[in-house]
Amino acid sequence: MTTQATVDALNKLLASSYTLYVKTHNYHWNVTGPMFSALHALFELQYTEMAMALDEIAERIRSLGALAPGSFSAFAALSAIEEENGHPNAMEMVRKLAADQDVIAQLSHKVIAAAEPMGDQATIDLAVRRTQVHEKHAWMLRSHLE
Repeated sequence: MTTQATVDALNKLLASSYTLYVKTHNYHWNVTGPMFSALHALFELQYTEMAMALDEIAERIRSLGALAPGSFSAFAALSAIEEENGHPNAMEMVRKLAADQDVIAQLSHKVIAAAEPMGDQATIDLAVRRTQVHEKHAWMLRSHLE
């Protein structure tokens, strides 16, 4: 049993996660400076993990009987993450990604809040795991700013 609120929260999580995936991949390709090697590798680790998560989130939406958004326009309309159209320096990339990871963790909390009244343990489990991953990603990124 599910509610439209759960599907809506998952859709926003999917769209925002996809936007963050693209942004992280962009930064992986375009990072420069003395921290190049470390950031290039960290960004790759993070976008690779997110690529697998996108599928899991979309499949959860489908298992709840809804259609998952799957176009750039749908993602843009739903996303809480701003896409990157500029060329920030490496430390600005890190700052932006850390803040975005926090946003995704907050969206995961909203999925939990939507799924709890329905007793939807599978969705809650997915959202708890996403929260843990994104909080860790944010911590790892912020550690480069100290």
